[in-house]
Parts: sequence; structure tokens; C-alpha cells
Amino acid sequence: MDLTATQQDEAFRARARDWLCANRPAEPAPYDGPVSRTYATDWLARCHKGGWSGLAWPEAYGGQGLPPARLMLWYEEYVRARAPSTLDCTFVALNHAGPTLIARGTDAQKAFHLPRILGGRSIWCQGFSEPGAGSDLAALRATGRVEGDELVVNGQKIWSSYADIADYQELLIRTDPGASRHHGLSWVICDMSLPGITVRPIKNIAGVTHFAEVFYDNVRIPLTEVVGDLNDGWSVAMTTLAFERRTAALALQVELSVKVEDLIRLADAPAGSATSARLSDLRAEAAALRAMTWRTALREPDTPFDGSLVRLAFAELAQEIHRAAMDILGPAALADPRWSHDYLESFSETIAGGTAEIQRNIIAERILAMPREPRA
Repeated sequence: MDLTATQQDEAFRARARDWLCANRPAEPAPYDGPVSRTYATDWLARCHKGGWSGLAWPEAYGGQGLPPARLMLWYEEYVRARAPSTLDCTFVALNHAGPTLIARGTDAQKAFHLPRILGGRSIWCQGFSEPGAGSDLAALRATGRVEGDELVVNGQKIWSSYADIADYQELLIRTDPGASRHHGLSWVICDMSLPGITVRPIKNIAGVTHFAEVFYDNVRIPLTEVVGDLNDGWSVAMTTLAFERRTAALALQVELSVKVEDLIRLADAPAGSATSARLSDLRAEAAALRAMTWRTALREPDTPFDGSLVRLAFAELAQEIHRAAMDILGPAALADPRWSHDYLESFSETIAGGTAEIQRNIIAERILAMPREPRA
């Protein structure tokens, strides 16, 4: 794998750097609520106008069709420019729903939704997890009963980020109650304004309310909103999760390296001290994560399980870095939202997107070919 930058790569990097420095918002992003939506959609619209939206999407669908190496260069410049976090209310639309529709959606679904997503005109949330079906997604119980040309949906979802401000939801429901676990599910586009939907925001430990639980009471969704085939939602959901775990959070992974450097600068630890040694270890771990990210992004052919390696390493390193910041900076970290808020948010990293235990099982069983974990 040759990572030597070409002249064209350097020209692309310079162009990205110049645009970001000239266009990044001056004010930090709000954490939640309608103001966070306005901030995020305005920024995405600006990126779209400048030709920097949907960078990994195929050109046929309005994207830029950038290869993984160029995408990594963009994210490195994006993070260094202190541009807004990519993990905002546009994340699901750009990195889950859009790519899933490109891969599995109908022409009508693509034509309607993809331009709106790229231009920041629609926000999506995810409706996968339930109170009894989080890591074990196949245990979900929300149902969709076929009546004529509609699905009648009943049940509950939880941990649906930005559901309170979303226009649409990628909704996974059980449409064949007689089928076994992974069968009989359907991936559906749910209009969040439909009658019968109730959204209740959940405040997390950081005091932010971007999580929500969603209730469905005889919600009628046209069958034309099913993505893929009816009762084949598990394979569509695996398409979605593959995007989430492999490429969706590249900027977040790169951001950890910048955070380590910020912490080193703020700590100003004497050479040879225990603090200096701890920071050196974190810098090395961040460099290893960056190398792993490059390797999985550029490996050809890729495997559907590479993302679990990166997801697990990112989650645990994020917690290590923020824990170190609290220890080293002390009261100063509590006064700085970038450290205090992010420290509290980091507790979710080993749970969200598949727990650390689930990622380890995937790595053990699917990559290392170890025996499967005993099932109850």
C-alpha cells in the first residue's frame, strides 16, 4: 500500500484547506434542539454549494465520487480547520440513509431523498434499537402489519438520535411475525410527521437531549417506502451498519489525533514525567488508529468486518483520551465544554453503534475464525 501523496493529492489538500479556512463557521455548534438543526443544515448547505457535500457518494447521485485516499485527506484538513463535528443531526442522512438508498433503494426513493439529503434540506434519524433489542437487534418487536398498500406500524424505539428534529427515520420493523429472528424484518422510510408518532427526548449524562424514544400507534406507511424487499430488512440493515462502522466516522477518528495534540500542549508536562509518558502512549495509540483507519479505508478488496476493528479501537481510545484530560487538566477541564462535555459523551462510545463486546465477537468470529460465543 503506497501512501505517498502525489502532486494532485497535495493540490486537493490545499484546495480543501483554503475552502475550509474561508468558510468554517465562527461560532461553535449548539449541542441540541432546533438551533442545532439550523446550524447543521446551514453548514451542510454551504458545503454543498462549495462542492464539498457527499464526497464519497457516486457522482451519478450528486456526490463527488472521491476515492478513500482523497476522503481521508479531506477529513484530515477538516479536523485541522476546526470545522463543525460531523457527528451532528445530518450524520444519519449523509452516512446511513443516503448510502443505503444508493445501494438498495428504488429509483423513486433515490430521486426524492438524495438531493434533499445532500443539500441539507432533510434530517434523518435511526429507528433500530428498542428497550429489549439493542445489541441483539434481531430481537426487535416493533411490528408492521400489511393492510392493502400500507404498513400499519406499532411499537417503540429508543436511543434515536435527533428524532425530535428529524424529517425521516430509517425504521427497522418486524413485518412477518411468524419468521425467525433475522427473517421477516423490513427497512422502511418513515415520515416523522405521520399521525400516531410520539417523540420523547431523553437527556443524557452530559445534559444534552439529542437522544429520544419514539412511539408508534397505528402509524400508516405506504409500502412504497420499504427499501429493498419486504421481509428482507436484515440484509438492508447490515448494509447500513457496514457504512456506519467502516467509513461513516472517519472524521471522528482523525479528530482524536488532534485532541491528543491539544492535550499535550495544554498539559505542558515535563519530559520524563509520568504525565509525559501517558501522553506519549496516547499519541502512539492515536497514530496507530490513524494507520488502521488508512489501512481499512484503502484495502482492496475490503471486508464487511473491517469496521469493527476501527470502531472498537476508536471507542476505547476516545474514552482513554478524555479520561486523561480530566486527570491531567483537573478543574480547568471542567470549565471547558470541549473536554467536560466530550468526556461525558465518551461513556457512550463503547455502547453506541454496537457495544464493545459485540465488536469483539465480530472480530473473533468473522475475522479470526474463532468458535462462536455460546448462545442462550
